[in-house]
Amino acid sequence: MERFIDNLPPMDLMRSEKMTFVQLIIPAESAQRAVSYLGELGLLQFRDLNADKSPFQRTFVNQVKRCAEMSRKLRFFKDQINKAGLISPSRTLLQPDIDLEDLEAHLAEHEHELIEMNSNSDKLRQSYNELLEFKIVLQKACSFLISSHGRAISDEVELQDNIYSNDDYVESSSLLDQEMRPEPSNTSGLRFISGIICKSKALRFERMLFRATRGNMLFNHAPAGEQIMDPVTTEMIEKTVFVVFFSGEQARTKILKICEAFGANCYPVPEDISKHGQITREVTSRLTDLEATLDAGIRHRNKALASIADHLAKWMDLVRREKAVYDTLNMLNFDVTKKCLVGEGWCPMIAKTQMQEALQRATFDSNSQVGIIFHQMDAVESPPTYFKTNSFTNPYQEIVDAYGVARYQEANPAVYTTVVFPFLFAMMFGDWGHGICLLLGALILISRENKLSTQKLGSFMEMLFAFHCRDTSCRDAHTIGLVKYRDPYPFGVDPSWRGSRTELSFLNSMKMKMSILFGVAHMNLGIILSYFNARFFGSSLDIRYQFVPQMIFLNSLFGYLSLLIIVKWCTGSQADLYHVMIYMFLSPTDELGENQLFWGQRPLQIVLLLLAVIAVPWMLFPKPFILKKLHTERFQGRSYGILNSSEMDLEVEPDSAREHHHEEFNFSEVFVHQMIHSIEFVLGSVSNTASYLRLWALSLAHSELSTVFYEKVLLLAWGYDNLIIRLVGLTVFAFATAFILLMMESLSAFLHALRLHWVEFQNKFYHGDGYKFKPFSFASLTEDDD
Repeated sequence: MERFIDNLPPMDLMRSEKMTFVQLIIPAESAQRAVSYLGELGLLQFRDLNADKSPFQRTFVNQVKRCAEMSRKLRFFKDQINKAGLISPSRTLLQPDIDLEDLEAHLAEHEHELIEMNSNSDKLRQSYNELLEFKIVLQKACSFLISSHGRAISDEVELQDNIYSNDDYVESSSLLDQEMRPEPSNTSGLRFISGIICKSKALRFERMLFRATRGNMLFNHAPAGEQIMDPVTTEMIEKTVFVVFFSGEQARTKILKICEAFGANCYPVPEDISKHGQITREVTSRLTDLEATLDAGIRHRNKALASIADHLAKWMDLVRREKAVYDTLNMLNFDVTKKCLVGEGWCPMIAKTQMQEALQRATFDSNSQVGIIFHQMDAVESPPTYFKTNSFTNPYQEIVDAYGVARYQEANPAVYTTVVFPFLFAMMFGDWGHGICLLLGALILISRENKLSTQKLGSFMEMLFAFHCRDTSCRDAHTIGLVKYRDPYPFGVDPSWRGSRTELSFLNSMKMKMSILFGVAHMNLGIILSYFNARFFGSSLDIRYQFVPQMIFLNSLFGYLSLLIIVKWCTGSQADLYHVMIYMFLSPTDELGENQLFWGQRPLQIVLLLLAVIAVPWMLFPKPFILKKLHTERFQGRSYGILNSSEMDLEVEPDSAREHHHEEFNFSEVFVHQMIHSIEFVLGSVSNTASYLRLWALSLAHSELSTVFYEKVLLLAWGYDNLIIRLVGLTVFAFATAFILLMMESLSAFLHALRLHWVEFQNKFYHGDGYKFKPFSFASLTEDDD
C-alpha cells in the first residue's frame, strides 16, 4: 500500500511549494539595482531586520520621503487632468528611460508652472465673475431704481398739489414748517445698496435685514438670469440680485455688515440712471477681453496637462517602484564598516536559480567589483505557504484561505473544492433550467473578464462549472421496488412520478438518502486526508490513535447506515431504517424481523457497535500517555527517533534544521486537548451527518418555490382570457424567478456549500494556521501604495 502511495504522481496544489530561508549580502553600490531586479522577479519575501526601529530611524528614510513627495506631485497632476476633463492615453508614448533625480526636477518644474497658471487663472476668473456680477446688478437694479424714482416723484407732486399749494397752509403753518418745506428740485432722503447673493441664502438674508433695521427698509430682489461659476469648486451657482433701500448712516453700516456675513457682493450703482448705459458698455468690453484671456489661459494649461498626461502613467509606475525598492531596502541591515547590506527572506526552492541569475545581472549592470552573496540558512519560524494557482483554481483557493491559510505543506482542500464545491451547489440549487440561466449570465461576465478585471470579478470563474452542474440528486433512476424497473433515464427520474400523490414523499426520501450518502463520503475523504497529512509529517501516533479510530467510529455507524440505504435501493426492501438504527443502540441483540435486509445483519450490527464503543477510548487515552513516555525518554538520554507530532510541537515542519529547546511537558494540558478533540469528533460525527441534510432541504425549498410561482402565478394568470392579467402574471413570475429563485436561492446555496466545506469537511484534517507567502513584487503594487 505504501509503495502504491509513493508511486502516485505528485499534485501541484496538494502541497504548498517547498520554501527555503536565504541570506543576501549585497554591496552598497548594487543594492538598489539588485532589489529592483528581485522585485521584477517577485519570488522573495523579505524579512524585516529593523522591526525595532521607527520609520524615521531607517537608513533610506530620505529617499522614501523624496519618493513620497514625487507621488504627491503626480497625484496633483492626475487630479488636475481629471478636473480638466482630459483623457489619459491608453498607451504611453515611447520615451528614453529617465533617472529619478531628473524626474524629480522635471516634476518640480511642472508643479511650479501649473500652480502659477492655476493662480493666474483663479485671479482672472475672480475678476471675470466680479465684472459679470456687476453687469447683472446694473441690468437688474436699473429697473428697481426707475420704479422707486417714479414713485418718489409722484409722491412729491401729490404733496405739492394737495398741501403746499393751499393758501390756508401759509397762514396756519408755523415758521419751522415753512422752512422744512422741500424745494421742487430736492429728492427724497432714501439711499440704497445693491449687490448679488446666492439664491439659497436670499430668504435668510432678507429676514436678517428686516430684523436688523426693524422693518425700516425696502428689499427688492430678482433672479440673476444666468449661473455664475464658483472659482473654488468650479460649480455653477444660481444667484439673486438685490437692492436694499434704507435711510440713515446707522442702517447703512448694519446692512453692509450683514452683506459681509452672508457672503453677498455689493457693487456701486450710480443714482443717475443716464450713466447706466455707459457703465454697462464699459463692463461688457472688459468682460470680452477677460473671456478671451481666460480661453487662451485654459488652452495653454490644457496643453501643458496633455503633455504631462502622455507620460503620467510611466512616471507614476517608476516612482511607485522606486518607493517600494527603498521601503524594502529599509528592511535590510546596513553594515557601515563593510559597505554592504544584509537581507534575509523566504523564497521557493524552484526559484533559487532564477534569483541567482537576477543577482548576477544586478552585479554586472552596476559595475560592482564585489558579487552578491546568496546562500541558504536554517530558520526557527515556520515557512510561509505558497500555492501556484491560475484563473480557474485561484477562486477556490481564496475560498479556502478565507477560512484560514494552510499550514506549510499541509494538505490543501482547494484541490477537492474545485470539484466538490460546484457539485454541492448544484445539489442544493436543484434546477437545471435555472442553472442554464445562471450559466448564461456567468458566460457573459467571463466574456467581459478583461474589462471587469479592475473590479475583481474573478470569482465568477468559479461559478462557471457550478452553474453548469445539474441536480445530481435526480439522475439515473435505476432501482427496483420503489421505481418500476426499466432502462436508466438519461436525465432525471421517472416522469410518471410527476403529479402523483406520492411524488413529494418519494423525492424527499431519495434526496435525503443521497444527502447522507454524499455527506458520509465527504467526511471520509476528510479523514483520509488527515492520514496523508500524518504520513507526510511522519507522525505515526496520529495515524494509529487518530486516523484509525476515527475511520472505525464514523463507518461503524454512518458508514453502516449508508450501506443499508444502498442495499434497500438495490433489493426494494420495505425495511424501516429509522427502526434499524435506533434499536441497534437500544436492543442490539433483538431479532430484526421484517427490517432485516441481508443475512448476518444482527451480528454485524453488534460487532460494529462494539467497534464504535472501543474507538472512543482508543482516541482518548493512548496518545497522551505515549507522548508523556516519549518526552520522559527523550530527556533521560535514551536513543530514539525524533517525534514529529502536531501536539508536541506545532511549529515543527519537515526538512527544517531548527533547534529543539527543552520545554516542560504539561500532561494535563495535552490530555484535556485530546479529550476535547475526541468529544468533538464523536458529537460532530452525528451533527455533521445531520448537517448534510441541508442538501435535501434546500433542494426541496427551491423545487417547491419554483412549483408555487409556476402554478399559482403564471398558470393562474394564463387561465384568464385577459391580456392585462396575463402580462401582470408574467411580470410577477419573471421578477420572482430573477430575484428570488436565481439571486437569493443561488446566494443561499453558495453559503451553505461554503459551510459544508469549512466545517464538515475541513475540520477533519485542516489546521489553517499558516500565513501566506507575500513576496516583494512590482506586479502586486497598486495605487494605494503611492
